[in-house]
Parts: sequence; structure tokens; C-alpha cells
Amino acid sequence: MNLITLIIMAMAMTTALYTINTYTTMKPDINKLSPYECGFDPLGNARTPISIQFFLVAILFILFDLEIVLLLPTPWSMNTNPSNTTILLITMLLTILTLGLLYEWLQGGLEWTE
Repeated sequence: MNLITLIIMAMAMTTALYTINTYTTMKPDINKLSPYECGFDPLGNARTPISIQFFLVAILFILFDLEIVLLLPTPWSMNTNPSNTTILLITMLLTILTLGLLYEWLQGGLEWTE
């Protein structure tokens, strides 16, 4: 098959699938639009706000989890790169992350009570 035939077949298939989807789509009823499909009416709002403090702690957890991922290849890096370069890079990474944690702590981002 050449390229033109492939493009024509792709366009025909796309048009056919779009047409089938357009004509066979049914409108959802009120039960499908409700947040729960178990037969019970919802008692409250399904979209409750989350705490910003929880969000900040979750972001810090992800940040330090990524730190561990970045530090895990250090022993293998010591074998391939000069050790002075590796130690310097790891020290810089840990210093930046420690300063960020210290800044967050001093700003009160880790306090649960206000």
C-alpha cells in the first residue's frame, strides 16, 4: 500500500467511526448523571474541599520521594564518573533540598494548627 491509500483509508475509518458514534449516542438519564449509581440519593456535596496543609505535605512528600529516586543511582555513578564530581553534585542537590525544607519550615508551611 502506498501512502495515499493509507491516508484515504484512515480518513474513511475516522469518518465512519464518527458517524456511528454521532447517531448511536443516547442521552444519559438522571441516574447516570448523579454522582452515585448505587440507588441511594447522595446526602451531601460530593466535592468537598481539601485542606491546603494536606496538599503542601503531599507535595513535600513527592519532592523528597523524588530526591530518593535521584540519590539511588549514586553508587553506580561513583564507579563511572570521577568521585569528586559525583560528590559535588550530590552535595549541591542535598543543599538545595535542605534549604527548601528549611524555608518551608520557617514560613510555617508544616504547621497543622494556626
